[in-house]
Amino acid sequence: MKLQPGQVLYMVNELYPYIVEFEEEAMSHGLETHRKRKRSGNSDSTEGDTAQEAEPGTEQEPGSGPSQCSVPPKKGKDTSTKKESLGHWSQGLKISMQDPKMQVYKDEHVVVIKDKYPKARHHWLVLPWASISSLKAVTSEHLELLKHMHTVGEKVIADFAGSSKLRFRLGYHAIPSMSHVHLHVISQDFDSPCLKNKKHWNSFNTEYFLESQAVIKMVQEAGQVTVHDGTSELLKLPLRCHECQQLLPSIPQLKEHLRKHWTE
Repeated sequence: MKLQPGQVLYMVNELYPYIVEFEEEAMSHGLETHRKRKRSGNSDSTEGDTAQEAEPGTEQEPGSGPSQCSVPPKKGKDTSTKKESLGHWSQGLKISMQDPKMQVYKDEHVVVIKDKYPKARHHWLVLPWASISSLKAVTSEHLELLKHMHTVGEKVIADFAGSSKLRFRLGYHAIPSMSHVHLHVISQDFDSPCLKNKKHWNSFNTEYFLESQAVIKMVQEAGQVTVHDGTSELLKLPLRCHECQQLLPSIPQLKEHLRKHWTE
């Protein structure tokens, strides 16, 4: 592509490494100048961090020890182009649920995948094959599906963590950042390097996390899921231990405190 003086070239790819080479036209015969600009695919952008907080899928095997915060592998040209065409990062679940490497269970109604950025030693997502954008789109017609998702979540716990003494919770984020309804199945150790900030903690340890059975009951009685005004403010609450209710000033101190409960 030839640029004219005054034109601006915008770099919009924040997902993959790239090299851009600029070639200036020679002012005299035999004179050429080449400039190269390299940029790493690792970005500290807000959107990238948000994607890490929310997008599922990981290389970790189910039932393994403390998880490592995974980094998406570099993709080839064809693969990257195909995935980029699927849209915004918030659509990532729709990509991950189709990946056999991410799946730990599937049937005709649902698929279970490993969370890409697990917030505990065991963290799975149960997703329906049916396209349901969020809890707001859930109606009484989805009641049996919600019950099945809960049953499958319990099955995954039994299959991959049955010998563990860890407690589990099954539930939904009241205001998820990823499109497509998904049920979190998460152990209560919260032993993970991917749990990095107050938002991560409070999304699982306040009323922002809606228990699966409570959601089923709401749909059974009212035909819909109600999310109260101001729910997003729950993410800003002080850090409080979910076991003993002690307040902690920072995530590192909270994590150190949680170790005491692992031996109980």
